[in-house]
Amino acid sequence: MSTSNAPLAIQLKDLHAWYGESHILHGVNMDVRQGEVVSLLGRNGAGRSTTLRAIMGLVGKRAGTIQVNGTETIKMAPHHIARLGVGFCPEERGIMTSLTCQENLMLPPKVAEGGMSVEEIYDMFPNLKARRNSPGGRLSGGEQQMLAVGRILRTGAKTLLLDEISEGLAPVIVQALARMIRELRQRGFTVLMVEQNFRFAAPLADRFYIMERGLIVREFSAEELQANMHMLHEYLGV
Repeated sequence: MSTSNAPLAIQLKDLHAWYGESHILHGVNMDVRQGEVVSLLGRNGAGRSTTLRAIMGLVGKRAGTIQVNGTETIKMAPHHIARLGVGFCPEERGIMTSLTCQENLMLPPKVAEGGMSVEEIYDMFPNLKARRNSPGGRLSGGEQQMLAVGRILRTGAKTLLLDEISEGLAPVIVQALARMIRELRQRGFTVLMVEQNFRFAAPLADRFYIMERGLIVREFSAEELQANMHMLHEYLGV
């Protein structure tokens, strides 16, 4: 399904962000269309995770323009941004370790119309169904990552911000997460993902942005990937 003419799910114009006195983003410009999977690449410290957190309003200060489905959000609180149908899966996952897998899934409130049922999430992640009564703290790292994503899917969010979801996980779990992203794309979800694992992101994304020192320095489509491999080696060392 082509998304080239789809409405914009996220639009960033001249986005600046700070943590305290530290100026991290220096004028980021980026578009993500509805139904797209977009990968934000770059070395550690380039500002990729800060970009996701800035979209959600989770930085100290923001300036510039952030539009979510056409609504300006630069002055919105995070809970209002979530109600526009945006879900954020942070690198630290945020699992409630004393609650069971199923209790974790049921915990977040609905923020938008729709949302997957718990059974649909179990169909997508059979591991979670098998561990539905296990405390979150006893799940493996891969199972916790599935749970963190599944929790967002239940809320009704249709635009997902995923921060390093494949990091440190076994290959079989990474493959399951790749299948999930493909299925979500088929269902019309929008995904903006930060990934250090280029081999995970490469076959999944429709477009790629490369970030360096708080700025977007290159953009290219999946069709242009092979032609840009030399440049990727220079920026990422892949």
